[in-house]
Amino acid sequence: MKNGSEELPMVTLVRHRWMTVAGVETFYREAGREDAPVLLLPHGYPCSSYEFRNLMPRLADRWRLIAPDFPGAGYSGTPDDFDYSFDGYAAWLKAFVDAMHVDRFVLYLHDFGSPIGARLAIKDPRRIVALIIQNGDIPYEDALGPKYADIEATWTLPRSEMRKVLAEAISEENFKEEFLNDLPPALADTIPPDLWKLHWSLITPRRKEIAMDLIAGLKENRAWFPEHRKYLSEYRPPTLIVWGPNDHYMPEKSARAYLRDLPDAELHLLGGGHWLLETHLDDVVALIREFLGRVHAA
Repeated sequence: MKNGSEELPMVTLVRHRWMTVAGVETFYREAGREDAPVLLLPHGYPCSSYEFRNLMPRLADRWRLIAPDFPGAGYSGTPDDFDYSFDGYAAWLKAFVDAMHVDRFVLYLHDFGSPIGARLAIKDPRRIVALIIQNGDIPYEDALGPKYADIEATWTLPRSEMRKVLAEAISEENFKEEFLNDLPPALADTIPPDLWKLHWSLITPRRKEIAMDLIAGLKENRAWFPEHRKYLSEYRPPTLIVWGPNDHYMPEKSARAYLRDLPDAELHLLGGGHWLLETHLDDVVALIREFLGRVHAA
């Protein structure tokens, strides 16, 4: 019989798997024991579950971490008949969690994974043990960063013109800018080019259309802001906010805005920016480990 120290390396290895969820061939990463408390990791744009590759083995000794690639992203399929909207992704994420036989979980909210995950929480609040919010797309119009003005400017254009602008914005160079964002040079050097080169290599004409639709859908997503804020203020789930303030989309004021509805949330402003797991992994791991230890001990 193996003792605990011999088993631990196998437990913390990240496993890479595929299964069919709601008719979609789905790639996902998983680490940790199946009976451990779950941390669900929906990814952001223009990324995939790859963004959690370094975080997962660092926490898998005590928790089960699950990170799927959304339909039309990463290594998951891109079916023609899927609803590529925030609502469609939220419905699919619920189907994924159900297929994994997970009832309750801690939810990590980052980038576009935030409005998708928030819908999941709003529709079934009892499933959410706690939130970890890291440079998520916030539900506060007055606390958005300056780059959001560029997106909002497209909303006034005729549809054909808007789509032309969005199509030009979806390029390898802009993917690079998304990952480097507002980082100072010393930190920008730590962002691996794999992030934009890998994800750009996975873009097809259909996936480009999907990305355009999703970015355009940020306008309709504003209607969800009051529901999102209502969920936070009514249920007040235990929340850890870890934030990289060097973020043109979600600067420091975006992080602090959450305290309006989550006054008891634990807020940590670290260095770095939007892709904090690339630049401040050790700090984030330490904060999450301590937070999850308290949440699951309560």
